[in-house]
Amino acid sequence: MPITTPNYSNISLDEMAAVIGLKPKHMPILIMSFLEESATILETMGGAITSNDYETIRTTAHSIKGSAGNLHFTEVYEMAKELENAAGSSNSEFDYSGYYQAISSAIATIKL
Repeated sequence: MPITTPNYSNISLDEMAAVIGLKPKHMPILIMSFLEESATILETMGGAITSNDYETIRTTAHSIKGSAGNLHFTEVYEMAKELENAAGSSNSEFDYSGYYQAISSAIATIKL
């Protein structure tokens, strides 16, 4: 998947809840948890990218991928999957910083 610039600022909590199979009242809690955890994970990922620590890149990308997938943030899921796969094979040619920036920017658009 190429780097994308998704914008999640207009997500509907009702629609999201219906897709996931939960009540809309639970969505703000889940999204806040995702945002809080993602901030920490992205900070760790950024440091790992700077130091070419492929294992940490892989594990942090895996964490973001799982959480984003559960909430149906599909573009973030797909980009994190690409990061995870590239880091898993220690691909030194992959654009880790570009994907990191795109994921960070996409997550920053999520508002409640």
